[in-house]
Amino acid sequence: MINSDVAVSVRDLRKRYGKFVALDGVSFDIAHGETFALLGPNGAGKSTTIEILEGYRDRTSGETSVLGVDPGTGGLAWKARLGIVLQSSGESGNVTVREQLTHFAGIYPHPRDVDEVLAAVGLEQQHKTLMRKLSGGQRRRVDVALGIIGGPELLFLDEPTTGFDPEARRQFWGLIRELKNDGTTILLTTHYLDEAAALGDRAGIIAGGALIDIGTIDAIGGAEARVPVVRWLENGARREQRTAEPATFVARLVSDNGGREVFGLEVVRPSLEDIYLDLVSRFETGERDDSLAATHGVLNQQEATR
Repeated sequence: MINSDVAVSVRDLRKRYGKFVALDGVSFDIAHGETFALLGPNGAGKSTTIEILEGYRDRTSGETSVLGVDPGTGGLAWKARLGIVLQSSGESGNVTVREQLTHFAGIYPHPRDVDEVLAAVGLEQQHKTLMRKLSGGQRRRVDVALGIIGGPELLFLDEPTTGFDPEARRQFWGLIRELKNDGTTILLTTHYLDEAAALGDRAGIIAGGALIDIGTIDAIGGAEARVPVVRWLENGARREQRTAEPATFVARLVSDNGGREVFGLEVVRPSLEDIYLDLVSRFETGERDDSLAATHGVLNQQEATR
């Protein structure tokens, strides 16, 4: 059953192209004001899911609700409540950055201030520059600016920082946090796992058209996936050991080495990227263990009853 109290609700979403199954029974909710990261390898079904939720693509079966509306039948008033940043944009005419933003601002009933948006995406110096003369990274910033100019309730960000330099990415993260603080709900897809970890409240991981895990950023993958790894060099060979008590294990290593320094010693706590890669690899090779399958089932039950 669709949950009308959340910003986005998806139940048993399926999409087929002939015999090819792009989505195979995906279910999740996104709460109002939440930043939700949808992660997965290329071809996993992320873009298909987002395009269905945006109303660009029809679903084969299942139920979807976006801001209380079925996206398959959403009209102009509903679309005006959305902000969309696609993976790529079409060509623009011989207009300046400011003219482009001003034009789009006029489409929405409650747009953001153009100068405020220019500053937010770092294009203040380029506001008089013709769109065709912008660099690829600058054009990507315009894409983001067009996505937020309408003051959306729900913002879709599909690989938003592609082409951004590290400084620009950090500035963009600050903008997303400001939007979140203002109550904007955000659905983010990104191949930068540090970006998902920095911005997301929760994440869902799609592989092969199926949702293989979902949870808060600091819990996805389960406790076992987050056990630290101790690495060190022994007789010139790299050794490693997973342990829930790395300090105790390191102390024993040092003791066994006669109190001398253990070369190459490091304690690594798995990052979101490490956990993501492990989950996807195990799914694609059919090596998902019973604990992962059980966790996935419990999470799906929790999502279905929210």
